[in-house]
Amino acid sequence: MTVPSLLLAGGRWRCFPLPLASSLFQALHNSCCRKESTAPKKIIPHIDFSDETAKESGKTLDKLFSSEQQASILHVLNTASNKELEAFKLLRGKKSFNIVEHRKKFGPFQNLESLMNVPLFQYKITIQVCNSILNPETGGKKKKLQESRLLRKLIKPEIGRERVKAFLFQAVNSIVSIVSGTRRIAWAHLDRKLAVLDWQQTEYCQLMKGSYLSSVYLEEISSIISKMPKADFYVLEKAGPSFQNPSLFPVLLHFHMTEAMLYALLNTTFAQDGHHQVLSMNRNAVGKHFELMIGDTRTSGKEVVKQLLSESVLKDEPRVFFPPEKIVRYRQMFSSTEHNRVEELYDSLLQAIAFYELAVFNTES
Repeated sequence: MTVPSLLLAGGRWRCFPLPLASSLFQALHNSCCRKESTAPKKIIPHIDFSDETAKESGKTLDKLFSSEQQASILHVLNTASNKELEAFKLLRGKKSFNIVEHRKKFGPFQNLESLMNVPLFQYKITIQVCNSILNPETGGKKKKLQESRLLRKLIKPEIGRERVKAFLFQAVNSIVSIVSGTRRIAWAHLDRKLAVLDWQQTEYCQLMKGSYLSSVYLEEISSIISKMPKADFYVLEKAGPSFQNPSLFPVLLHFHMTEAMLYALLNTTFAQDGHHQVLSMNRNAVGKHFELMIGDTRTSGKEVVKQLLSESVLKDEPRVFFPPEKIVRYRQMFSSTEHNRVEELYDSLLQAIAFYELAVFNTES
């Protein structure tokens, strides 16, 4: 005999046979009060991510570098002083200090992986450091690139590094540096050994008086050029008053007309080969080279020239060589202009020296 059972259904107590009531009760219980599963839990093991990463990175480092390369890197890391390590750009500051301290505490590095135990050395940094130790010339390439960019800023028209090499190391024996002012033009003729072959100035006061006729400039500048020695390059000073000052417009016009005449008359082969013999050099760059700048203002180069003249006599290897047969004349010329501060004369010599030292000798290395 089936015993009925009472269950609350639809808001009322109703009578169900016992087997059916038992099934309904179980269903209601499971839907309202879910039991915790009795299946065994899936245990996820704890992984120290940094440890695993370090192990994998260490294995990768071994694959990236040959045994010979690893030996070279470890030799530097285990023997270089703090100062020597700082010679590598990536090891400057705290990193080099940390390497030395790690060596003191734990002994020499046994493998490249151990470098990642040093503070500040993550995987990518470690690879970069190893490459920089193996290829220190990378910094030299960057320096050459910077020098090439500097060269383009210093000299106009722009000349590439390779052209500088080709011209200045194969075909060029000398340059003439020219600096013009409102009353005079000065030039200095120097060869590749920085020997002063010629150095003088000439007056042209009448150009600033009158209507700035092109024909007058042509006659005057042609006459001055006839006195200049022949050279492979002619370097002009690139400077001038600001367009923002209207009162200086006549001076600015004079400078531009003089520069245009020099470019046209000295570029004798441009029509044939398209190569510029005449270049312009930034005035402030020369000032910075000789530490003559105070802010944006360039000061007189008289004292620098005076020192160069003295060193030519007193030193065995002077910065600039004045031939013995001309040194007396040059010193007398300098003394005669010392009270008048003839800046064009001083600047023409300094510009020639700066051109060789900045634009030429830097490309040789």
